Amino acid sequence: MREAPLLLASCVLVCLLLNFSQAARQGQDIRCGACRALVDEMEWAISQVDPKKMIQTGSFRINPDGSQSIREVPLARSEGNLLELMENVCERMEDYGEHKDASTNRKSYIRVKSRTGEAMDLSEATLDSRVTSSLKFACETIVEQNEDEIIEFFAHETDNVKDKLCSKRTDLCDHALTMHHDEL
Repeated sequence: MREAPLLLASCVLVCLLLNFSQAARQGQDIRCGACRALVDEMEWAISQVDPKKMIQTGSFRINPDGSQSIREVPLARSEGNLLELMENVCERMEDYGEHKDASTNRKSYIRVKSRTGEAMDLSEATLDSRVTSSLKFACETIVEQNEDEIIEFFAHETDNVKDKLCSKRTDLCDHALTMHHDEL
């Protein structure tokens, strides 16, 4: 008889630990999904800027030798443009829905609204305002905590930014290297 309360307490503890583990994984999935969606949205916005447009950066002061430290960089990847893009990027999390992988039960987030107005297959996506709110909050947190890294990556990196930023630099996606790269 004495073992029954102890057994019940053990079962409750195991259930609580499993629930905590599942909640932690869901939190990681949403942060990873928000980071990957943020990268996707930033890359798309950068691609919409004319690559021929340039902007002068640097100091407009005249150096002692009479020269100026001005250089031209592409507008699309300039710090000012990237900061402007980051101000609105999290608003676009409303364009994403949740997709659950049947084999792993991991959640990913896929675009459910077309940028061009074409019809999209939404059979794999779950649309939920709580999900979009969570994605938006996670995105805003990522931008706030990693603003310098995000600007650095988009100013200089063009290859595999999702893995480099979301997995290697920020550690938001521990499982991203095993994910399919076309999820977003």
